[in-house]
Amino acid sequence: MNKINYGRVVLGGLVAGLVLNIGEFVLNTVVLADSMKAFNAAHNFKDPGTNFIIVAVLLTFLLGIVIVLGYAAIRPRFGAGVKTAIIAALFAWFGLYFYMGIFFWLLFGISTSDCILTMVWGLVEYVLAAIAGAWLYKES
Repeated sequence: MNKINYGRVVLGGLVAGLVLNIGEFVLNTVVLADSMKAFNAAHNFKDPGTNFIIVAVLLTFLLGIVIVLGYAAIRPRFGAGVKTAIIAALFAWFGLYFYMGIFFWLLFGISTSDCILTMVWGLVEYVLAAIAGAWLYKES
C-alpha cells in the first residue's frame, strides 16, 4: 500500500496532461485570443513559434505527471478519491497559476479581468485534470 505505482502515475499523468493541454489550447486560442494579440502588439512581442508550442505541450504533459505523482504521494494520508485529487490540483495551481498569475499581473500589467479569468480557468482545468489522472491511478 505504501508503494507508488509509477506506471500508473505516468498513465494518469498523460491523461491529466491531455486535459491540461486541451484547456490551455482553448484558453489561449479562443477565450483570450483577442486580448493576447492586443497585448503582444502593445508590447512588441512576437507570437509564439512552433518550438515554443512544442516545448509548452511537452512541459504540460510533464506537469500532468507531476500532479498525479503528487496525488499518489498524498493518497495514503488523505485517501483515494476526488477530494485528494482536488488537493493535489490545488498544490499545482497555487504553485503555478496563482503564483505566476499575480507576478504577470503586476509585472506586465495584464488586465485584472484577464488575470481573474485565467486563474479561475486554470483552477477548473487543474481540478479536472487531477481528477482524470487520479481516476486511472491504482496502487502497486
